[in-house]
Amino acid sequence: MHIRGQLVPTIRQLSHWPRFRLRLFFEGTLVGIVSGLIISFFRWALEQGTALRISVYTVLQQGGLPENIAWFLLLIAAGYLLHRTVVYEPDAGGSGIPQVKGVISGVIRMRWLRILWVKLFSGVLGIGLGLSLGREGPSIQIGAVTAQGISRFFGRTRMEERYLITAGASAGLAAAFNAPLAGVIFALEELHRNFSGVVLAPAMAAALMATMVCRFIFGKDSIFQFGMLPHFPLRYMWIALIVGLVAAFLGQLFNKGLLSMSKFYGTDFFRSGWTRVSFALVTAGVLGYILPDVLGGGNDLINRMHEMPLSLGLFLLLLIGKYLFTFISYGCGVPGGFFLPMLVLGALSGSVVGICLIQLGLMEPAYLSNIVVISMAAFFTASVHSPITGTILIMEMTNSYDHLLVLCTASLIALIAAKLGGGEPIYDVLLQRLLKKGGPSAIDDGERNIFELTVASGSRADGRFIGHIEWPGHVALIDVKRGHEEIVPDNKVRLQAGDYIYILTDSPGAAEAVRSLVEEENA
Repeated sequence: MHIRGQLVPTIRQLSHWPRFRLRLFFEGTLVGIVSGLIISFFRWALEQGTALRISVYTVLQQGGLPENIAWFLLLIAAGYLLHRTVVYEPDAGGSGIPQVKGVISGVIRMRWLRILWVKLFSGVLGIGLGLSLGREGPSIQIGAVTAQGISRFFGRTRMEERYLITAGASAGLAAAFNAPLAGVIFALEELHRNFSGVVLAPAMAAALMATMVCRFIFGKDSIFQFGMLPHFPLRYMWIALIVGLVAAFLGQLFNKGLLSMSKFYGTDFFRSGWTRVSFALVTAGVLGYILPDVLGGGNDLINRMHEMPLSLGLFLLLLIGKYLFTFISYGCGVPGGFFLPMLVLGALSGSVVGICLIQLGLMEPAYLSNIVVISMAAFFTASVHSPITGTILIMEMTNSYDHLLVLCTASLIALIAAKLGGGEPIYDVLLQRLLKKGGPSAIDDGERNIFELTVASGSRADGRFIGHIEWPGHVALIDVKRGHEEIVPDNKVRLQAGDYIYILTDSPGAAEAVRSLVEEENA
């Protein structure tokens, strides 16, 4: 890369920080509007596909053998088509969240236009045919590549592009779940790992605009409809401990199941790639007759839980069926996320816990929906290790804003228990697997990048002079910002917790080494 192509404009941005931040805000607004429109189409197409699938199964159950055989042949053909699209653009496979994390970290590149249309087409086809996958992962990647396309159109630097990609991801989750605040927090806590004002402003602008677009089209109702939840009494706070521990166990079981599916699909039976997808779709076809509630993302199942009989056997069957079919669906590699199915599993596990407590006489039946809501947040946290996102997301998706205390409690218990059990954040593990595979998306060609990092309290850089820090090779510290103060990074400057530093490097490995140096607590 020619140095004047990226480095000089980036230095100029750092030198005119207020103007740069204002421009990012307006660009984030544009990203939110465009992403909101595209993801609204994605949501609409998925709703139409789901309605069509339900109608098809209604007809098939009344039809004869030829119609049913034709349906399964169609599923096999769709499996081959989905496989070919993923071969065409591998980075469109799966949820897309690990790919977005990799782009923001500077270790992966995305071919935005190819990913955009493949994600839209394959996501609608796969989820519409019943795979237990969610729209949120694809929506996040769609928002991210939309932002990348806008950045490329305006010729922005890679540093600015990463801010816009974070904003696009924020818009993606906000539009998928009608949850703007959760979109912002997820993008900052899980993807960017940075809460600086320069990334917060465009992310918030994008999430708000995307939500406005989606609410204009779909209305302002929350995704999950629990009605007026009763206030959760303090005398039942001990239940949060039980829910958190159960969610920690089941969340880590979920992670291990997802990661183990590569061994299942690595057997000789699935030697041809298209057989994996066809197997998942044929499984969906069988379940469409015997257990249709586990098909698709599952938000309709959550909304109907309060209408179901309080049968422990029924909810255990749904829980096991959803677990296994989500593993099969995600493991086959087609575009689609496990974010929404994970929340459904949290809701089902909460129902099982609540029914047990009711049958033991330890809880009144009126609070069962509360346990469902609490369990969703805890399950999410146990798998993803992002308690703030989990708490805010569930509050927004269920309109249960007065549950902040108990949601935080259960989420923190789940996080601590999962960490003590040796659990790792699922998206981080998936990103590492993606990098080990290599491929055309991995960045290893020595391109220069500028990264913004935050000096954390207790890190090896906190309180030390720049000249006394052993910086990795292939790294140049080019700027330091402390509040509204801009500091020339010479060797006599002492870094402090909360400082934002900007490094130039041509090595993703060196960037991660600096991240560990300044953002991780010194053991």
